[in-house]
Amino acid sequence: MQKNERASFGSRVGAILAAAGSAVGLGNIWRFPYETGNHGGAAFILIYLACVIVLGLSIMMAEFTVGRHAKASTGRAFTVLAPGTQWKWLGFLGVLAGLLILGYYSVVAGWTLEYVLNSLMNGFSGKGPGDFVTSFQEFSQDPIRPIVWMLIFLLLTHFIVVKGVKEGIEKSSKIMMPVLFIIIVILAICSLSLPNSGKGLEFLLKPDFSKVNADVFLGAMGQAFFSLSLGMGCLTTYASYFGADTRLGKTALSVGLIDSFVAILAGLIIFPAAFSVGIQPDSGPSLIFITLPNVFQQAFGGTPFLAMLFSLMFYLLLAVAALTSTISLHEVVTAFLNEQFKMSRKIAAILVTAFCSVTGVLSSLSLGVWEERFFNLSFFDLLDFVTAKIMLPLGGMLIAIFVGWYLKRSISYDELTNEGMLKAPYFPLYMFILKYVAPIAITLIFLNELGWLS
Repeated sequence: MQKNERASFGSRVGAILAAAGSAVGLGNIWRFPYETGNHGGAAFILIYLACVIVLGLSIMMAEFTVGRHAKASTGRAFTVLAPGTQWKWLGFLGVLAGLLILGYYSVVAGWTLEYVLNSLMNGFSGKGPGDFVTSFQEFSQDPIRPIVWMLIFLLLTHFIVVKGVKEGIEKSSKIMMPVLFIIIVILAICSLSLPNSGKGLEFLLKPDFSKVNADVFLGAMGQAFFSLSLGMGCLTTYASYFGADTRLGKTALSVGLIDSFVAILAGLIIFPAAFSVGIQPDSGPSLIFITLPNVFQQAFGGTPFLAMLFSLMFYLLLAVAALTSTISLHEVVTAFLNEQFKMSRKIAAILVTAFCSVTGVLSSLSLGVWEERFFNLSFFDLLDFVTAKIMLPLGGMLIAIFVGWYLKRSISYDELTNEGMLKAPYFPLYMFILKYVAPIAITLIFLNELGWLS
């Protein structure tokens, strides 16, 4: 595809919402509250926001710079900008990360559909804490139902990606992101109206700096990195569809604000509700699929309709957040196959969906009937470990080094100023962060995730 023939987003709003959709996902809702709870509430949030501004936005702008200047997908962008060098492997790393993440992420995304249906059927009514544990274990280990939901979720993703950049990704983002915001605001208001919810609000807004240590900073940096979907190629690929008038700095700031807004609002949903019934939020799938259904039933048990409605809206929120992320992951690989091997978008998307269906089936079965272990991990956990703890930090660090040290400084400046049309007084600081701060910070995150700093 020639440079002037490349698809592009139809508007700045569409570009921002698509990029924000890529960043906003399940990590905002199940990981952020837990990390906040473990690291002192409001103090952690303040440090997290600082990490987003300093570290997150810098790497995001670096990804945007690579994508828009190359006008190519993640898999080809580094070949375009650094022909004949080994930097091409950084692009391939992003594609592989996106492909592997989509395989197991779709399993969890499928779970949200099961819980949407359960909520709609009022299936949580009258259950106690033990019942939610049993229900989730039975469902997640079932050899059929999770796979069916996973395949449905992948097909939804496939349908949107096949429609293309404007008609698929941009149009869906313009619908789903406002829906996501409306649902999350309503849920936050409902949660704050519960008895004793003020304790949860105080926890989120009143900093406890006595809990702040090196681990808090590492946790905040890791969460910022994880939450913004850095290092997996989604933002680079989306940036290749940005128009010449798109303001990269402003877009990065908008995405960072939207992503942080969603994460904090998720905290405003979970903590007031949990404090109201005296339950401590857990982490990961157990928070979303065991703890919170119990919280909702206890909080709204006196009014069954409200309990049903609250649960339904929450799992719809999760499904929408997951879908915006799976679309971006699918697009990373689809765009690469489309450009690298000159195959049609439809064929490329079919290959990605087929591969991820197989990976998803294996991931789902590894949580139940398939007992094979790899390095003492299930297939699902192995994919999570390799991608989240190794590939993403490595990808983010190498992108920072590439733009900070290899790419011509003039290219970065021209991209951030739209060929001199905009002012960028932050540019020297931005380059300093990419050269020195980001690589060191990401290395620390990397070592911490591997457990080598604990």
